[in-house]
Amino acid sequence: MTEAPAMRELLGEDTPTNWGKWGPDDEVGCLNYLDAGEVLRGIRHVRTGEVFTLQTPMGHPKGDPVFPGRESIDRENILDESSWGPGKEDAPDFPGGLHYADDVAKIFLQGSSQYDALGHVWYDGKIWNGYDAETTVGGLDKASVLPIAEKGVVGRGVLIDMARHRGKDNLEKGETFDHHDLMEAAAAQGVTIEKHDVLLIRTGFIGYWYRTTPEEFYQDFNEPGLTYSRELVEWFRDTEIPNLVTDTIANEVTKEPETGVALPLHCALMRNLGVTLSEVIWLDDLAEACARDGRWTFLYAAAPLKVVQGTGSPVNPIAIR
Repeated sequence: MTEAPAMRELLGEDTPTNWGKWGPDDEVGCLNYLDAGEVLRGIRHVRTGEVFTLQTPMGHPKGDPVFPGRESIDRENILDESSWGPGKEDAPDFPGGLHYADDVAKIFLQGSSQYDALGHVWYDGKIWNGYDAETTVGGLDKASVLPIAEKGVVGRGVLIDMARHRGKDNLEKGETFDHHDLMEAAAAQGVTIEKHDVLLIRTGFIGYWYRTTPEEFYQDFNEPGLTYSRELVEWFRDTEIPNLVTDTIANEVTKEPETGVALPLHCALMRNLGVTLSEVIWLDDLAEACARDGRWTFLYAAAPLKVVQGTGSPVNPIAIR
Protein backbone atom coordinates (compact mmCIF):
# COMPACT_ATOMS: atom_id res chain seq x y z
CA MET A 1 0.00 0.00 0.00
CA THR A 2 1.35 3.43 -0.99
CA GLU A 3 2.15 5.65 1.97
CA ALA A 4 -0.28 8.52 2.37
CA PRO A 5 1.17 11.99 1.74
CA ALA A 6 1.66 14.45 4.56
CA MET A 7 -1.24 16.86 5.14
CA ARG A 8 0.82 19.85 3.98
CA GLU A 9 1.70 17.97 0.80
CA LEU A 10 -1.95 17.18 0.10
CA LEU A 11 -3.36 20.62 0.87
CA GLY A 12 -0.45 22.58 -0.60
CA GLU A 13 1.75 25.34 0.75
CA ASP A 14 -0.71 27.94 -0.57
CA THR A 15 -3.88 26.32 0.82
CA PRO A 16 -6.66 28.88 1.41
CA THR A 17 -6.77 30.24 4.96
CA ASN A 18 -8.70 32.83 6.93
CA TRP A 19 -5.97 33.27 9.54
CA GLY A 20 -5.94 36.87 10.71
CA LYS A 21 -9.16 37.81 8.90
CA TRP A 22 -10.90 38.60 12.20
CA GLY A 23 -7.77 39.67 14.04
CA PRO A 24 -4.90 37.88 15.80
CA ASP A 25 -7.02 36.88 18.82
CA ASP A 26 -9.99 35.30 17.02
CA GLU A 27 -11.26 31.94 18.29
CA VAL A 28 -14.61 31.47 16.45
CA GLY A 29 -13.57 31.79 12.82
CA CYS A 30 -16.36 31.77 10.25
CA LEU A 31 -19.01 32.05 12.97
CA ASN A 32 -18.14 35.76 12.77
CA TYR A 33 -20.33 35.79 9.66
CA LEU A 34 -23.38 35.07 11.85
CA ASP A 35 -24.17 38.59 12.96
CA ALA A 36 -27.55 40.06 13.96
CA GLY A 37 -28.54 40.43 10.32
CA GLU A 38 -27.99 36.73 9.72
CA VAL A 39 -30.11 35.87 12.77
CA LEU A 40 -32.96 37.96 11.35
CA ARG A 41 -32.50 36.34 7.94
CA GLY A 42 -32.90 32.95 9.57
CA ILE A 43 -36.02 34.06 11.45
CA ARG A 44 -37.66 35.00 8.14
CA HIS A 45 -37.63 31.32 7.20
CA VAL A 46 -39.89 30.32 10.08
CA ARG A 47 -43.36 29.69 8.62
CA THR A 48 -45.23 27.08 10.67
CA GLY A 49 -43.42 27.09 14.02
CA GLU A 50 -42.44 23.40 13.85
CA VAL A 51 -39.52 22.60 16.15
CA PHE A 52 -37.06 19.77 15.49
CA THR A 53 -34.42 18.82 18.05
CA LEU A 54 -31.39 17.35 16.34
CA GLN A 55 -29.44 15.54 19.07
CA THR A 56 -29.11 11.77 19.12
CA PRO A 57 -29.90 10.08 22.45
CA MET A 58 -27.10 9.71 24.98
CA GLY A 59 -27.12 6.28 26.57
CA HIS A 60 -29.22 4.41 24.00
CA PRO A 61 -29.70 0.72 24.95
CA LYS A 62 -27.65 -0.43 21.95
CA GLY A 63 -24.95 2.16 22.58
CA ASP A 64 -24.26 5.46 20.87
CA PRO A 65 -22.59 6.14 17.52
CA VAL A 66 -19.07 7.34 18.34
CA PHE A 67 -15.81 7.54 16.46
CA PRO A 68 -13.65 4.41 16.92
CA GLY A 69 -11.62 4.76 20.11
CA ARG A 70 -14.34 6.68 21.96
CA GLU A 71 -17.02 5.16 24.17
CA SER A 72 -20.68 5.82 24.81
CA ILE A 73 -21.77 7.72 27.92
CA ASP A 74 -21.25 5.84 31.20
CA ARG A 75 -24.13 7.02 33.41
CA GLU A 76 -25.15 5.65 36.80
CA ASN A 77 -27.49 6.61 39.63
CA ILE A 78 -25.88 7.54 42.90
CA LEU A 79 -29.26 8.22 44.57
CA ASP A 80 -32.72 6.77 43.91
CA GLU A 81 -35.52 5.20 45.95
CA SER A 82 -33.28 2.24 46.80
CA SER A 83 -31.06 4.66 48.75
CA TRP A 84 -33.68 4.99 51.50
CA GLY A 85 -35.03 2.33 53.80
CA PRO A 86 -33.77 -0.08 56.46
CA GLY A 87 -30.02 0.01 56.81
CA LYS A 88 -29.64 3.12 54.62
CA GLU A 89 -28.55 5.56 57.29
CA ASP A 90 -26.30 7.52 54.91
CA ALA A 91 -29.17 8.67 52.68
CA PRO A 92 -29.96 12.40 52.87
CA ASP A 93 -32.66 13.26 55.40
CA PHE A 94 -34.55 16.42 54.43
CA PRO A 95 -37.26 18.03 56.56
CA GLY A 96 -40.58 16.90 55.13
CA GLY A 97 -39.19 13.59 53.93
CA LEU A 98 -38.53 14.24 50.24
CA HIS A 99 -36.53 11.67 48.29
CA TYR A 100 -34.79 12.34 45.00
CA ALA A 101 -32.69 10.80 42.27
CA ASP A 102 -29.19 11.92 41.32
CA ASP A 103 -26.72 10.53 38.84
CA VAL A 104 -23.22 11.00 37.47
CA ALA A 105 -21.81 10.40 33.99
CA LYS A 106 -18.44 9.95 32.35
CA ILE A 107 -18.60 11.11 28.76
CA PHE A 108 -16.44 11.89 25.80
CA LEU A 109 -17.24 15.52 25.06
CA GLN A 110 -17.36 14.45 21.42
CA GLY A 111 -19.20 11.21 22.16
CA SER A 112 -22.67 12.39 21.10
CA SER A 113 -24.16 15.07 18.88
CA GLN A 114 -21.48 17.70 19.30
CA TYR A 115 -19.53 20.74 18.20
CA ASP A 116 -15.80 20.64 17.54
CA ALA A 117 -13.63 23.40 18.93
CA LEU A 118 -11.60 25.10 16.20
CA GLY A 119 -8.45 23.93 17.99
CA HIS A 120 -9.53 20.30 17.93
CA VAL A 121 -7.41 19.24 14.92
CA TRP A 122 -4.14 20.54 13.48
CA TYR A 123 -0.98 19.73 11.57
CA ASP A 124 2.54 21.19 11.40
CA GLY A 125 2.31 22.45 14.97
CA LYS A 126 -0.30 25.15 14.35
CA ILE A 127 -4.03 25.22 15.13
CA TRP A 128 -6.68 27.67 13.91
CA ASN A 129 -5.51 31.25 13.34
CA GLY A 130 -1.86 30.25 13.67
CA TYR A 131 -1.89 29.54 17.40
CA ASP A 132 0.87 27.20 18.53
CA ALA A 133 -0.29 23.61 19.04
CA GLU A 134 1.48 23.69 22.42
CA THR A 135 -1.56 25.71 23.60
CA THR A 136 -3.54 22.44 23.49
CA VAL A 137 -1.44 20.73 26.18
CA GLY A 138 -3.57 19.97 29.23
CA GLY A 139 -6.56 21.74 27.69
CA LEU A 140 -7.15 24.19 24.86
CA ASP A 141 -5.94 27.62 25.96
CA LYS A 142 -6.81 28.93 22.48
CA ALA A 143 -9.69 28.10 20.13
CA SER A 144 -11.51 25.88 22.63
CA VAL A 145 -15.24 25.23 22.42
CA LEU A 146 -15.91 27.91 25.04
CA PRO A 147 -15.87 30.92 22.65
CA ILE A 148 -18.25 29.08 20.32
CA ALA A 149 -20.55 28.32 23.25
CA GLU A 150 -20.44 31.92 24.42
CA LYS A 151 -21.35 33.23 20.96
CA GLY A 152 -23.99 30.63 20.05
CA VAL A 153 -24.80 29.60 16.50
CA VAL A 154 -27.95 31.13 14.98
CA GLY A 155 -28.75 31.74 11.33
CA ARG A 156 -30.47 30.44 8.23
CA GLY A 157 -30.09 26.70 7.96
CA VAL A 158 -30.38 24.83 4.67
CA LEU A 159 -30.67 21.04 4.51
CA ILE A 160 -29.27 19.13 1.54
CA ASP A 161 -30.51 15.54 1.55
CA MET A 162 -27.87 13.62 -0.39
CA ALA A 163 -29.30 10.25 0.56
CA ARG A 164 -32.78 11.16 -0.74
CA HIS A 165 -31.27 12.76 -3.84
CA ARG A 166 -29.53 9.48 -4.65
CA GLY A 167 -32.62 7.43 -3.89
CA LYS A 168 -31.18 5.69 -0.83
CA ASP A 169 -32.04 5.28 2.84
CA ASN A 170 -28.39 6.01 3.52
CA LEU A 171 -25.20 6.47 1.58
CA GLU A 172 -22.83 3.53 1.53
CA LYS A 173 -19.59 3.27 3.47
CA GLY A 174 -16.96 5.34 1.72
CA GLU A 175 -19.45 6.94 -0.69
CA THR A 176 -18.38 10.45 -1.56
CA PHE A 177 -19.79 13.69 -2.91
CA ASP A 178 -18.49 17.22 -3.46
CA HIS A 179 -19.81 20.77 -3.76
CA HIS A 180 -21.00 20.14 -7.31
CA ASP A 181 -23.14 17.27 -5.99
CA LEU A 182 -24.45 19.54 -3.23
CA MET A 183 -25.51 22.21 -5.70
CA GLU A 184 -27.09 19.61 -7.97
CA ALA A 185 -29.09 18.18 -5.05
CA ALA A 186 -30.04 21.70 -3.95
CA ALA A 187 -31.34 22.49 -7.43
CA ALA A 188 -33.38 19.27 -7.42
CA GLN A 189 -34.85 20.30 -4.06
CA GLY A 190 -35.64 23.78 -5.38
CA VAL A 191 -33.36 25.58 -2.94
CA THR A 192 -30.15 27.60 -3.21
CA ILE A 193 -27.16 27.43 -0.88
CA GLU A 194 -26.54 31.08 -0.04
CA LYS A 195 -23.67 32.94 1.57
CA HIS A 196 -23.51 32.50 5.35
CA ASP A 197 -25.95 29.56 5.42
CA VAL A 198 -25.48 26.96 8.11
CA LEU A 199 -25.07 23.96 5.82
CA LEU A 200 -26.72 20.72 6.96
CA ILE A 201 -26.08 17.57 4.93
CA ARG A 202 -28.03 14.34 5.41
CA THR A 203 -26.38 11.07 4.41
CA GLY A 204 -28.68 8.79 6.43
CA PHE A 205 -25.63 7.22 8.08
CA ILE A 206 -26.66 7.90 11.67
CA GLY A 207 -30.06 6.44 10.83
CA TYR A 208 -28.17 3.40 9.55
CA TRP A 209 -26.56 3.05 13.00
CA TYR A 210 -29.98 2.55 14.58
CA ARG A 211 -31.11 0.11 11.86
CA THR A 212 -28.08 -2.18 11.98
CA THR A 213 -25.75 -3.75 14.55
CA PRO A 214 -22.65 -2.08 15.99
CA GLU A 215 -20.57 -4.89 14.49
CA GLU A 216 -21.86 -4.16 10.98
CA PHE A 217 -21.63 -0.40 11.43
CA TYR A 218 -17.96 -0.49 12.44
CA GLN A 219 -16.85 -3.24 10.08
CA ASP A 220 -14.40 -1.74 7.55
CA PHE A 221 -15.28 1.63 9.05
CA ASN A 222 -15.22 4.36 6.41
CA GLU A 223 -18.03 6.88 6.63
CA PRO A 224 -19.58 8.49 3.57
CA GLY A 225 -19.15 12.22 3.11
CA LEU A 226 -17.53 15.15 1.39
CA THR A 227 -14.23 14.45 -0.29
CA TYR A 228 -11.29 16.82 -0.45
CA SER A 229 -10.40 18.96 -3.43
CA ARG A 230 -8.82 22.40 -3.66
CA GLU A 231 -11.90 23.58 -5.56
CA LEU A 232 -14.21 22.42 -2.76
CA VAL A 233 -12.16 24.29 -0.15
CA GLU A 234 -12.28 27.43 -2.29
CA TRP A 235 -16.06 27.01 -2.61
CA PHE A 236 -16.43 26.91 1.19
CA ARG A 237 -14.22 29.98 1.47
CA ASP A 238 -16.09 31.93 -1.21
CA THR A 239 -19.55 30.89 0.02
CA GLU A 240 -18.48 31.87 3.54
CA ILE A 241 -20.11 28.84 5.16
CA PRO A 242 -19.88 29.35 8.95
CA ASN A 243 -20.90 25.88 10.10
CA LEU A 244 -21.00 22.42 8.47
CA VAL A 245 -23.50 20.06 10.13
CA THR A 246 -23.83 16.39 9.16
CA ASP A 247 -25.36 13.12 10.30
CA THR A 248 -21.99 11.39 10.29
CA ILE A 249 -19.42 11.10 13.05
CA ALA A 250 -16.71 13.07 11.25
CA ASN A 251 -18.35 15.32 8.61
CA GLU A 252 -16.33 13.87 5.72
CA VAL A 253 -15.34 10.55 4.19
CA THR A 254 -13.07 8.95 6.77
CA LYS A 255 -10.23 8.21 4.34
CA GLU A 256 -9.71 9.93 1.04
CA PRO A 257 -10.16 7.31 -1.69
CA GLU A 258 -7.23 8.48 -3.83
CA THR A 259 -4.61 9.30 -1.20
CA GLY A 260 -5.68 7.41 1.92
CA VAL A 261 -5.28 10.58 3.99
CA ALA A 262 -7.60 10.63 7.01
CA LEU A 263 -9.94 13.60 7.52
CA PRO A 264 -8.17 16.25 5.42
CA LEU A 265 -11.23 18.53 5.47
CA HIS A 266 -10.94 18.86 9.23
CA CYS A 267 -7.61 20.52 8.47
CA ALA A 268 -8.57 22.40 5.29
CA LEU A 269 -11.92 23.72 6.54
CA MET A 270 -11.64 23.92 10.32
CA ARG A 271 -7.92 24.49 10.98
CA ASN A 272 -7.33 26.72 7.94
CA LEU A 273 -10.65 28.44 7.14
CA GLY A 274 -12.24 28.44 10.60
CA VAL A 275 -15.40 26.57 9.56
CA THR A 276 -17.06 25.13 12.67
CA LEU A 277 -17.92 21.42 12.39
CA SER A 278 -20.93 19.72 13.98
CA GLU A 279 -21.25 15.95 13.96
CA VAL A 280 -23.56 13.05 14.88
CA ILE A 281 -26.61 15.23 14.21
CA TRP A 282 -30.05 13.64 13.82
CA LEU A 283 -31.54 14.85 10.53
CA ASP A 284 -34.03 12.14 9.49
CA ASP A 285 -37.14 13.71 11.03
CA LEU A 286 -36.28 17.18 9.78
CA ALA A 287 -35.65 15.80 6.30
CA GLU A 288 -39.04 14.08 6.23
CA ALA A 289 -40.78 17.34 7.08
CA CYS A 290 -38.79 19.28 4.48
CA ALA A 291 -39.54 16.72 1.80
CA ARG A 292 -43.27 16.79 2.53
CA ASP A 293 -43.74 20.48 1.84
CA GLY A 294 -40.63 21.32 -0.18
CA ARG A 295 -39.26 23.82 2.35
CA TRP A 296 -35.59 23.12 2.98
CA THR A 297 -34.65 26.28 4.89
CA PHE A 298 -35.31 27.18 8.52
CA LEU A 299 -33.95 28.97 11.56
CA TYR A 300 -31.04 26.99 12.96
CA ALA A 301 -29.92 27.53 16.56
CA ALA A 302 -27.31 25.72 18.63
CA ALA A 303 -25.48 26.38 21.87
CA PRO A 304 -22.81 23.88 22.91
CA LEU A 305 -21.95 23.67 26.60
CA LYS A 306 -19.54 26.25 28.01
CA VAL A 307 -16.70 23.82 28.70
CA VAL A 308 -13.56 25.74 29.65
CA GLN A 309 -10.60 24.50 27.56
CA GLY A 310 -12.85 21.87 25.97
CA THR A 311 -12.01 20.27 22.63
CA GLY A 312 -15.74 19.93 21.91
CA SER A 313 -19.12 19.78 23.56
CA PRO A 314 -22.41 17.89 23.41
CA VAL A 315 -25.24 19.89 21.84
CA ASN A 316 -28.93 19.60 21.04
CA PRO A 317 -29.42 21.90 18.03
CA ILE A 318 -32.89 23.16 17.10
CA ALA A 319 -34.34 23.73 13.65
CA ILE A 320 -37.49 25.86 13.59
CA ARG A 321 -39.59 25.83 10.44
